[in-house]
Amino acid sequence: MSGQELFIVVIVVLLLFGADKIPDIMKMASKGMRDFRKATDDIKQEFESSTKDIRKDIKEISDSVSKDLNDVSRKISKDVTEVSNNIQSQVEDVTKDIEKDTKEIASNLEKKVGQPAEEVTKEVAGAADTVKNDINEALTDPFEEDPFS
Repeated sequence: MSGQELFIVVIVVLLLFGADKIPDIMKMASKGMRDFRKATDDIKQEFESSTKDIRKDIKEISDSVSKDLNDVSRKISKDVTEVSNNIQSQVEDVTKDIEKDTKEIASNLEKKVGQPAEEVTKEVAGAADTVKNDINEALTDPFEEDPFS
């Protein structure tokens, strides 16, 4: 309220109740305000105390869910790493087998065709490297729908 509005309210109260009743009115108003504040504080305290258990339960549930998610995440990460390592090992084994077979094929071709084994080996090794690269690219993004397209 501004000063003018407050002055008008004081004059109206003086006119309606008189100067001798103003202290009683002020006591009643201040008592009413105290009671209102006390009731408000009581409601706040009751609300805080009643929701304390609920907040505690929610925090416990949240911590439990968070712990479970972290455990699952660690297990999945471990499994993915293990599978990836196994696949990588298998790819390396296949690559070694392919290189061995290409050398053998190159040697046989050289005997039959007369082309030097080194040239044939390079051509076949290039093809084997292409296959190896395709497999490694597929392993890089295991969630890709069709890694060989």
